[in-house]
Amino acid sequence: MTSMLWRPVSTTATSSSPSLEASNMKDVTVDSEDGVQVRATISADFTNDERRVTEGESSCSVEKHSISVEVGTSLFRFIKGKGGSTQQKIEEELGVKITIPTSKQDDFVTIEGTSVDSVTSAAEKIQAIIDESVNSRNLDYSHFISLPLAIHPELVDKLIKFQNSILGNEDACVNEDEDTTENKEVDQLSKENADVAVELKVEDGSAAVKVNLTNIPLVSYAPKASKSSTSSDLGIDKSIFIKPKTFHLTVLMLKLWNKDRVKRATEVLQSISTQVMEALDNRPLSIRLKGLDCMKGSLAKARVLYAPVEEIGSEGRLLRACQVIIDAYTEAGLVLENDAKQSLKLHATVMNARHRKRKTWTKKVDSFDARGIFKQYGSEEWGEYLIREAHLSQRFSFDENGYYHCCTSITFPEEMQIEMHEIIGLKALSRDYKYPKKERKKERKKVNGIIHQRQRHTILHHCHLPIL
Repeated sequence: MTSMLWRPVSTTATSSSPSLEASNMKDVTVDSEDGVQVRATISADFTNDERRVTEGESSCSVEKHSISVEVGTSLFRFIKGKGGSTQQKIEEELGVKITIPTSKQDDFVTIEGTSVDSVTSAAEKIQAIIDESVNSRNLDYSHFISLPLAIHPELVDKLIKFQNSILGNEDACVNEDEDTTENKEVDQLSKENADVAVELKVEDGSAAVKVNLTNIPLVSYAPKASKSSTSSDLGIDKSIFIKPKTFHLTVLMLKLWNKDRVKRATEVLQSISTQVMEALDNRPLSIRLKGLDCMKGSLAKARVLYAPVEEIGSEGRLLRACQVIIDAYTEAGLVLENDAKQSLKLHATVMNARHRKRKTWTKKVDSFDARGIFKQYGSEEWGEYLIREAHLSQRFSFDENGYYHCCTSITFPEEMQIEMHEIIGLKALSRDYKYPKKERKKERKKVNGIIHQRQRHTILHHCHLPIL
């Protein structure tokens, strides 16, 4: 649901007569496409155009109305249109003046006209452009809810090695070093054998010259190792790899096209911190990344390659926490209708053909051949990692560590918290083997989810319990 975004400017009026100020204020209501009504006050400004006549002076007042529409810098281009055509059409059709700020800090567009109706109609047209633009693919997502994984250095190192292995950068570095050494040796050899004897003889009656060169060393040059074109032939280049320092899980994509929506999104995440913790049972949560899979297309024409995510303990706590986040943003009206219908599939993207850097734009669907990659890394053990935070991340903007700029964040539990009744239950289970085998197996699975892998042995030993 898209709510009306336009707001009135300061409701001030100037006139040659102070008594007219109160009558220059008018409330109007504009309906957006979703049926939400927003009331705004339009100010009427009067200017005096003094005219001198033979018998004295008389004044002519021209009534002007202005309103400010909150658009957002990312949407200004849609208001302008190609070559300013959309803006010009609205201005000519309704007799208004639309002012679009040049500063990226200002989200408001000002509309001025000689009547309330013309200004209101222009605001409605701009709102219609906004509604259409935000639901189209022409406006990219600006923010997203992320679960950072790049905070784990060992995982970043694995991703760097993965990229270098696929691109052949390690071999390339070795070859470059070898080439440099060979060139130095040749240069040194040339210097040592710089003296060359040259003898010129001119035959009588002949224009030809005989040249006799002696003491010239024979040097054989090893052919330079040429980089394999295999990667480029398969549609693989560095630009389609996800940067290791930005590695993450995506919970929800958002289009926050002005400061107001960013502020609301920040407040939403902060407001649900307690609910998220409850969904996690106030216990640490770890995931396992294993293998690779293709999301769109086939392996021969892959578009997205990712590492599947498995929650350690398989209790469904991660999905519950993510659903709390998604529901909160949907209820706040910050999720587009089409996005709200999408089901969550947590994954860690390692390659995306959409990120490819091109010199010229094309409508052709981009892809790459991932069959060789899948054969080599299809069963790769990427490791197990603790989820520590959820961020409202801003795309295309990065912090000093190379991760996406964080607008706000909430923390996940990191310390193990085991209630006393749970410990008593574990003791009873460990000592009383009258429990059915199926029941004990069920409880063991629950225990493995409660106790983090790195703390399991220590806690059980401290509680004098057998290691399950």
